[in-house]
Amino acid sequence: MSDSDNKLILAEHLERFPPFQSLGVKLLSISEDWGKVNLLLPLNRSTRNPGGSMFGGSIAALADPVPALACNHRFPDYDVWTKELGVDFRRPGLSDLELRFEFPDRTSEQIAHELAEKHRSTPTFEFGIYDAGGELVAWIKNRVAIRPAGHNL
Repeated sequence: MSDSDNKLILAEHLERFPPFQSLGVKLLSISEDWGKVNLLLPLNRSTRNPGGSMFGGSIAALADPVPALACNHRFPDYDVWTKELGVDFRRPGLSDLELRFEFPDRTSEQIAHELAEKHRSTPTFEFGIYDAGGELVAWIKNRVAIRPAGHNL
């Protein structure tokens, strides 16, 4: 199977991910190691609030699972979930929006070190969501919990 076939399958899986499917999310690009992910959140009947801009809840629903999914891809033997999500809304989203997520190598290395030493890690990821003109609409801080499989809180 070619890289383009794999990306097509991944795009279909992400776009059918239940929280994304109802929003109409589209995969714009993704690196094989989830180091970079770009997703499109369309401004449509389901995501538009009565004032004509993007619902804040739609933005939060887009931002919530991405870091956890990326960590799950890189650390598949662990349970991963969002522990804390902060959304700093900077301006109304009056167009389709683009999530731009990056997973720095140093963060991955730090997580691997913490998992080896403490069997747990709780990294924080920061990334932006931008409008069609490239302006920042929301700044995201997303902290994920990475724990041994089957771990109880």
